[in-house]
Amino acid sequence: MIRPLIAGNWKMNAGGAEGRALAEAVGAGAAEAASHCDLLVCPPAVILAAVADALAGSPVAVGGQDCHEAASGAHTGDLAAAMLAEAGASFVIVGHSERRADHAESDALVRAKAAAAHGAGLIAIICIGETEAQRDAGETLAVLSGQIAGSIPDGANAANTVIAYEPVWAIGTGRTPTADEVAEAHAHIRERIKGGIARSEEARLLYGGSVNPKNAGELLAVANVNGALVGGASLEAASFLEIARQAPS
Repeated sequence: MIRPLIAGNWKMNAGGAEGRALAEAVGAGAAEAASHCDLLVCPPAVILAAVADALAGSPVAVGGQDCHEAASGAHTGDLAAAMLAEAGASFVIVGHSERRADHAESDALVRAKAAAAHGAGLIAIICIGETEAQRDAGETLAVLSGQIAGSIPDGANAANTVIAYEPVWAIGTGRTPTADEVAEAHAHIRERIKGGIARSEEARLLYGGSVNPKNAGELLAVANVNGALVGGASLEAASFLEIARQAPS
């Protein structure tokens, strides 16, 4: 059985003292869930080091929300993957739909960022997912295939790469696909990553998109769902940890 990963993406929330307090609360209550799943929080970059410090000695890992594809250079406002690692990160999210949409990130750029993450010793969480228009047009599986082919770098394996399926229309909307729809998407992803990710049968495939304590149990029980990438529900320690407690043991 693949050990589940429950990852919290705080997005542009919980800065400063609020973020440190949230991290401390997650760390304090993590022991039970950590007995059967891995836990990760991805805070805003400005408090990443503080969060890593707050979680030192706990079973909760820390990750970045994005990285630049270059190791250094004239890239004002960007952060290299190695900088995230130095601040205490062991994971980084790349290709989130909000980055793809708000910053016009292409599959090729996501691929380069994932390669940079690997080069810095980070585990890359590569996000993929279709829009509502693409789903309504029956293009979901084709979109996922294209994103997988374009976003996974050479050298990807089950230890350094996680795939997160986030249907764009479900992120932050309270809407979620049915269990059958999630199962179809994840089965397709599992098949399509063969050849792109070494030991693909061991790779973790996360579901993301309005995951909350009420629907987590059903979603985490779906075949080929090996955890969750949690948005809004990760901003409260109690709800995040309740989702983690529902991960299969």
